[in-house]
Amino acid sequence: MELRHLKYFLAVAEELNFTKASEKLFISQPPLSRQIMELEDELQSKLFIRNNKKVELTEAGKYFEKEVKALFKNLEGISIQTKKIAENVSGEFRIAYISSIYSAVISELIQHLKIQFPYVNFKLFEVSTTKQIDALEQGKIELGIIRSPIKSPKIKAHLWFKDGFSLVYHKNSIQIKSDTEILNLKDETFVFFNKGYAPHYHEVLLELCAFYGFTPKIIHEANNINSIVQLVKNGLGISIVPSNIAKNNQDSEIGFIELKKVNLFTDVSLITSKEDDSEITQAAVDFLLKKSGSN
Repeated sequence: MELRHLKYFLAVAEELNFTKASEKLFISQPPLSRQIMELEDELQSKLFIRNNKKVELTEAGKYFEKEVKALFKNLEGISIQTKKIAENVSGEFRIAYISSIYSAVISELIQHLKIQFPYVNFKLFEVSTTKQIDALEQGKIELGIIRSPIKSPKIKAHLWFKDGFSLVYHKNSIQIKSDTEILNLKDETFVFFNKGYAPHYHEVLLELCAFYGFTPKIIHEANNINSIVQLVKNGLGISIVPSNIAKNNQDSEIGFIELKKVNLFTDVSLITSKEDDSEITQAAVDFLLKKSGSN
């Protein structure tokens, strides 16, 4: 059995038509039919039901198609990983992060990596958690910084730090001294993360409000934490943001109240591919883990 047999099989399985499959493969139909017959002989299994009207996969054929697709996907991953190893001191290294992670730490990471790997082109992308997981599985990024949970057998997660929550408000509009007074704000308008962009995080914010005894009146939504803080500064409402943002915001017009009464945290994690053992990836993870105490 050779790779060409598998490629020919997939073409016929996808088209369910030998003529169309042969055109797709740029070969004539008789050689294609012979290759499929050779494959069936070797497997001692009939993969297709053929008649004058149509071509269908047998049950064995359906199983074989599923496994061959997985095999080619793994081969693609192996090729990408081989290329990464070969480019250990050159090439490209892509890092994705969520907007609620303080960018100064990311800048320090890039500066640190550039000293160790001067010929590598480092790229940064602000991407939602869900899209980061997809990108990492597809080999489109090397390192992600997300808010858990993570459900992927292909990804290795390293807990970076646990983040609490803080109310953010405009000091000229809201007078509040502690989180025990939050119920007094139940009639205020709220600015939240868009549910479609960060569904898990959106639900956590609703849980927080429920804990304090009210349902938030959500008027504005945004996909970026900095946009949310700016909307609050512009007087368009109040919000709840990760405490990490509060620790690193120096705007005198903006106030933060940590929600200490509710013992709720989110895990901020570093994610990498389980197949990625490169020196650059390890250096990036090690640097950020050492910086976890400052977050």
